[in-house]
Amino acid sequence: MSGHSKWSTIKRKKGAADARRGKIFTKLIKEVTLAARLGGGDIDGNARLRQAVLAAKAENMPKDNIERAIKKGTGEGGAFVYEEVTYEGYGPGGVAVFVEVMTDNKNRTVAEIRHIFSKHGGNLAENGAVSWIFSKKGSILIDKKTIDEDKLMEVALDAGAEDIQEEENEVEVITSLGAFETVRKALENAGITYLEAKVGMIPQNTVKLDGDKAVSMLKLMEKMEDNDDVQNVYANFDIPDRVMESMT
Repeated sequence: MSGHSKWSTIKRKKGAADARRGKIFTKLIKEVTLAARLGGGDIDGNARLRQAVLAAKAENMPKDNIERAIKKGTGEGGAFVYEEVTYEGYGPGGVAVFVEVMTDNKNRTVAEIRHIFSKHGGNLAENGAVSWIFSKKGSILIDKKTIDEDKLMEVALDAGAEDIQEEENEVEVITSLGAFETVRKALENAGITYLEAKVGMIPQNTVKLDGDKAVSMLKLMEKMEDNDDVQNVYANFDIPDRVMESMT
């Protein structure tokens, strides 16, 4: 399993803390609002909004907050001044890093992103430097202890999943963008519960890290995630579970 899914596991554990919930809500509200601005407020007709609302509900965001964010995006609840920007760079050991940002001040944000890279053994690169390594896919993470793996494979593959990858404690179902909703609903209809279901950037290859470089890479990821303007961070590292667990 690639680093992006291992990092998702760590984020879920860290994100459970109440002290971080306000930051998580802020990022989710931004995504709901932008999705509504770009594709309209109809959840059934706007796939990005539907995914954003599902993510917000998964974090137990109140319904009123979600509805206000949608109205703001459609122009009913005040101006929405943020814009989407992506940044690319390299982490320790040449790991590719792709950062999705929503900001109202690009000059401030790029300075902060550059600083995080440089402080943790990486560097900001030009657009296009690493984006080719990633493909936008659907990712559904499932706890191994809760499923019959044979049933999971049958349901997921029959519904159009591209791949199923196993880790020690979790299974990741990977789908194309077009098949994501179909596979997610098929799993739900089969009674298979998941830890996380989202669309993101999945790397085509990975870079193995250990020791100090692994620790620095995880600190870089954490600082990126903590930045108020950063929505998502993707990287193609492969780090031993013992090092990943030490960061939780």
